[in-house]
Amino acid sequence: MISEILAISAAWSRAVIEFAGGLHPWAREATHLGTDLFLVVFAVLFVAAWWRARSIDARLVGLALFAPIATVVAYGVSRTVKSFFEQLRPCQAMTDLATIATCDPLGDWSFPSNHSAIAGAAAAAVVIAWRSAAPIAVVFAVLEAFSRVLVGAHYPHDVTVGLLLGAAVATAVSLAMARPLTALVEKAAEHEHLRPLVRSASAGTPHGPNASTGPRAHADA
Repeated sequence: MISEILAISAAWSRAVIEFAGGLHPWAREATHLGTDLFLVVFAVLFVAAWWRARSIDARLVGLALFAPIATVVAYGVSRTVKSFFEQLRPCQAMTDLATIATCDPLGDWSFPSNHSAIAGAAAAAVVIAWRSAAPIAVVFAVLEAFSRVLVGAHYPHDVTVGLLLGAAVATAVSLAMARPLTALVEKAAEHEHLRPLVRSASAGTPHGPNASTGPRAHADA
């Protein structure tokens, strides 16, 4: 079963790389740049999620601020998993094909895709802090994963597992840290110099132990 999946994945990868080889030079260059630039979108989403959360509640602020850390944790897990699988990259195994990306040296293995794990983790972390951003986050995570296949750096199964692994790890660590993060943000809000980082002026002044959590009814807006 696994060998059949790998065979299908390799066939799809070959078809995609051959398609990419027929693209106009400017499209190939744009694809090469996009495989890294897509990740910049998540940095923008991190900032947007944090800025929005400041006017909602402490829990969402904590989750938004933790999103980059959750992504780094997922990346670390992906790198660890990768060390157990010595799978050649498509550009290393299919030497008869010209790939858009410069092929990495032997020892830089293919499974799972670290770029995809980062994208999956970032998307999940953003969605946890800002649910209505899900369409944007998911679309760019999928685009990032597909771009890694298009440039010849990964097989479809590499990026699929990378996305799922990254999303699972980021979700788990974010939810596990939600309570202490909320307490930390509430504590920071008590200090004059830190308050602007965790609460917008429109959020008002907290009254009572639970007031700092703000209008939870708007959390998914």
